[in-house]
Amino acid sequence: MLRALDAPRRMPAEVDLTLLWSGLILLLIGMVMVYSASIAIAEVGRYTGNHPSYFLVRHGVFLVIGLVAAAFVFQVPLATWQHLAPWLFVAGFVLLALVLIPGIGRDVNGARRWLSLGIVNLQPSELMKLFAVLYAADYTVRKMPHMHDLKKAFLPMAGAMVAVGVLLLKEPDFGAFVVIISIAIGILFLGGMRARLFAILIVVLVAAFAVLIIVSPYRRDRIFGFMDPWSDAFGRGYQLSHALIAFGRGELLGVGLGASVEKLFYLPEAHTDFLLAVIAEELGFMGVVVVIVLFGLLIQRAFAIGRQAVALDRLYPALVAQGIGIWIGIQSFINMGVNMGLLPTKGLTLPLMSFGGSGILANCAALAILLRVDWENRQLMRGAKL
Repeated sequence: MLRALDAPRRMPAEVDLTLLWSGLILLLIGMVMVYSASIAIAEVGRYTGNHPSYFLVRHGVFLVIGLVAAAFVFQVPLATWQHLAPWLFVAGFVLLALVLIPGIGRDVNGARRWLSLGIVNLQPSELMKLFAVLYAADYTVRKMPHMHDLKKAFLPMAGAMVAVGVLLLKEPDFGAFVVIISIAIGILFLGGMRARLFAILIVVLVAAFAVLIIVSPYRRDRIFGFMDPWSDAFGRGYQLSHALIAFGRGELLGVGLGASVEKLFYLPEAHTDFLLAVIAEELGFMGVVVVIVLFGLLIQRAFAIGRQAVALDRLYPALVAQGIGIWIGIQSFINMGVNMGLLPTKGLTLPLMSFGGSGILANCAALAILLRVDWENRQLMRGAKL
């Protein structure tokens, strides 16, 4: 016992290891599953050079870029992000506007969401999610004395979000619009928005989303296809029906890594929007549970880090941390719900896992900022000055 007391105490970690490892494992699983889900289409794609590893190589490059960017982002203090937040939001708005200009924005599958940068495409809506977190947190801190005033606190933010929403719906990117609105409203609520005002706002938003669905034929088709995909399994219910088949084939432990049938030109966007369906088919129910648990750990740590920042009287870092938790939580929930047939089909990828350079870059940067909040919390608790 005396030896135990005399033994040197282990120094606490500089960062939250649960958060770090859950994020890294999700990135690793995503890389493996992107490769598995994309081999078939890469072998026959004209633009892939018939190379089966085309998407694996590109995803690996995106991961390296994302991790290098994350290393730089981690070095930036939260005070600097707060100072830059309004300018980053304006930059994101400009990029969203550039996408809609003919000759600058790039059309893919009827949607104009990308800016061509030569060998890669940039999707501004992915970066805008991160910028929305940083800006909404800064706005909430600045408006804290007026948080119960509809005119002073909510309407200016609503105007900014409506402007962003108009651009996103022009692309169209309804899924990104839902995520960004959720981020802004969630941060305002965590910052002290009156519960009654929040409830009224939710009702108004639900009504607005219903109108957007009713007036758009393709969104109506997605709703009807979601309600009964088997009634038109070769039409509007095609994606969902094949996603459900993939889940059914996977059963408990899956058919084996690489053995998916649905990824063989049956399930569209298997390496992006419907990656979870391939995971379900190849790794089974247990594979899906592992992914859900990892996301759950990541989101729980984001909110725990935010609460710790509040205890240290650091409101902006707290709202940023919890805003990132809202973002990852909402987007992963929607993507999983779509794959499982619980929600209508939306063009949202699975954070940290799906193929896509802009998404990986934004997600890695967000995790780096979250780790920075935790690191600064730990430094303050040790008595250091930032």
